Amino acid sequence: MNIFLRIQCSKLLRIPKVSVRAFHKDYRVPAPQNFSDYESVKQNFKIEVPQYFNFAKDVLDHWAKMEKIGKRPSSPAFWWINDNGEEVKWNFQELGLLSKKLANVLNEFCGLKKGDRVIVILPTIPEWWLTNVACLRTGTVLIPGTIQMTENDLLYRLQTSKAKCIITNDTFARTVDSIAHKCPVLKYKLIVSEKPKEGWGNLREMMKHASADHICEKTRHDETMTIYFTSGTTGSPKMTAHTHSSYGLGLSINGRYWLDLTPSDIIWNTSDTGWAKSAWSSIFSPWSLGACVFVRYMPRFDPASILKTLSSFPITVFCSAPTAYRMLVLKWESSYKFKNLKHCVTAGEPINPEVSEQWKNKTGLDIYEGYGQTETVLICGTFKGMKIKSGCMGKPSPAFDVKDEPLRTASAFRGDFYVTGDRGYMDEDGYIWFIGRADDIILSSGYRIGPFEVESALVEHPAVLESAVVSSPDQIRGEVVKAFVVLKPDYKSCDPEKMKKELQEHVKRTTAPYKYPRKVEFVHELPKTISGKIKRNELRKKEWGKV
Repeated sequence: MNIFLRIQCSKLLRIPKVSVRAFHKDYRVPAPQNFSDYESVKQNFKIEVPQYFNFAKDVLDHWAKMEKIGKRPSSPAFWWINDNGEEVKWNFQELGLLSKKLANVLNEFCGLKKGDRVIVILPTIPEWWLTNVACLRTGTVLIPGTIQMTENDLLYRLQTSKAKCIITNDTFARTVDSIAHKCPVLKYKLIVSEKPKEGWGNLREMMKHASADHICEKTRHDETMTIYFTSGTTGSPKMTAHTHSSYGLGLSINGRYWLDLTPSDIIWNTSDTGWAKSAWSSIFSPWSLGACVFVRYMPRFDPASILKTLSSFPITVFCSAPTAYRMLVLKWESSYKFKNLKHCVTAGEPINPEVSEQWKNKTGLDIYEGYGQTETVLICGTFKGMKIKSGCMGKPSPAFDVKDEPLRTASAFRGDFYVTGDRGYMDEDGYIWFIGRADDIILSSGYRIGPFEVESALVEHPAVLESAVVSSPDQIRGEVVKAFVVLKPDYKSCDPEKMKKELQEHVKRTTAPYKYPRKVEFVHELPKTISGKIKRNELRKKEWGKV
């Protein structure tokens, strides 16, 4: 299974040569369902990779057959609710039928062929899942995006990816129309809406008339299946590709050993649909094991709503960012009881041991940490049944060998090893401890933010001479974006607080709102090397030295 990455680091993971087939006190802590002891699982692990593999045909359609002959529990494959009392439930057979209809829309109406690229920008609505499966069936390459993108973000992605089709909703369609004339390759625009829109195909109406008979495209395991745009320390976001096997087979490891799923489980993952974590824990990992994916549509993160949902629905596995757990603990009320919840996991950034302790005191459940990147699947994790070391991200996934490497390298690969770009160390028990990133990426509330994007937005403001962006510690979010700003002479007498707010609003308008600097410090000059490069490390050390 080849996973292509581009970051340098002090931690290396060995990619094995594979052949391909993987598939309070009042609370009782359930035993692990798939995990015995780490050493035996690691030693006996094997994943076979066939020449041809398609997750829709080989996994989803398999579970549909199991349902038909009564060999899968009666729980749904997909369960969606919203605040208006609406509810959608599909089993694997219904998921198959609807996704085949959408696949025919892509093939017949849009004329898309295998390898064509489709950008999908939708919130957590059922059509997002159907589109994912339809792209698998047609062999088209899915490119997810967050609804928080600006016009410039979208324009860059459309032009760089050369996508032929875009699927979005009413809200984001206006953004698409404002820049579509600059994207000659873009031929088809599909909208998820209850009303028609000029120049757009209405996906819901088209699906009503589409055939449910569709032959799944034959895809090789090493053909590109999906592309993510991921932030870097310099330049614009880069494209990271995954193949039909790297996610379709590789994420079964996450589902089996980290999420500890079975066909009887119901998992709720709160990730934004634009991020790779949604593919991890809202599609491939759970459906590899035949589990049910639960979704609650929330326009914005609402801790009280999440806590009430966990209390009211039979969710057994919960996956969310460390920031979310921090907010949930702060909003906790004694009336909340999670009668069905038995496993909690987190990833995206290190979790504060104090938050884990508070969560366990309130729920009786541990939080199992995992570590991976957009470019990989799970690299390290604390698997259910393993001893938990507070503040540690666990042991290497059964699929990988993770080693220490003291020498810095500019190459993403060294032999069979991929260089992750993160620094850590392995203790005497084989547990991996995260130290920090070797690059300047900022991880705030689970979002991956490149400083260059924020700096570029800042310097577009007429008052800014230059800026440098680094991470800064934050009690709730773990870390946030901080901007050091040098103002032009004509603006140095401005009111600092008013200018700070003006710059923050400017960044929100210019790039995705989650990237704006929550902290701004005005300085006379920035520390630089002899060649004129900004010393971000020096600024970052200054920030984190205050902790």
